Amino acid sequence: MQNKHVDPKTKTLEELVVEIKSVTKVTPGGRQRRFSATVVVGDRKGQVGLGIGKANEVPDAIKKAIQAANKNLIRVPLIDGRTVAHEAIGTSGAARVMIKPAAAGTGIIAGGAVRAVLELAGIHDILSKSLGSRTKINMAMATINALKMMKTPEQVAALRGKTVEEILG
Repeated sequence: MQNKHVDPKTKTLEELVVEIKSVTKVTPGGRQRRFSATVVVGDRKGQVGLGIGKANEVPDAIKKAIQAANKNLIRVPLIDGRTVAHEAIGTSGAARVMIKPAAAGTGIIAGGAVRAVLELAGIHDILSKSLGSRTKINMAMATINALKMMKTPEQVAALRGKTVEEILG
């Protein structure tokens, strides 16, 4: 499998804050307010990661989220350096995201958190559809899960014991 952990120190990664929200915990002494940040990091060349951080201050929450995202980097196999190999549906909670390869020049047909993940993964042409819940965190996680399912024709050929030509038809 190509979805192995990648050393975050080897490359400089771009960061994109997907969501910052205020969360409260109700205690007998009153409400405790903290901030939750969801961040996507990527190098636009096939590496992408998602992280969530919580802290009393927004900058600290973002820092924690970036550290978490760097720990969760995955490698996405790109076809011709622009799109994915095949259709996939990723799920996270009640959110489902379908991603589908597209012809050159199509662009990224996606919105919100899905677009952020796909852009930082380095995908240029893709179609996506949001199914189910539209929660930003779950949408981003569902997109990551769909990208984890990606297999190149070479990997499929090796699994089935066939040649790449037989797989592609």
